[in-house]
Amino acid sequence: MLACALLWCSAALAQVDLNSASEAQLDGIRGVGPATTRRILAERERQPFKDWADLVARVRGIGRTNAANFSAQGFTVNGQPYPGAREAGHAAEK
Repeated sequence: MLACALLWCSAALAQVDLNSASEAQLDGIRGVGPATTRRILAERERQPFKDWADLVARVRGIGRTNAANFSAQGFTVNGQPYPGAREAGHAAEK
């Protein structure tokens, strides 16, 4: 039980919101290159992302599949994981 609780806590602490992530944190996302990082930062500077749909709509190169993958890596938008990210991550493991 204790091990499960510690694992859950570490996962919760590892989450990073895309509205506050540093350039280095964005570059560390699997599937995000320097050009996408620049687009995320530029759009975020204009206005913070409201939710995942807003991110997908405003940042060219990020679709639903990428958003689910980013969320599975611990990234959130306004503290929320991408809807269905857990299921997408399990499907990718099979």
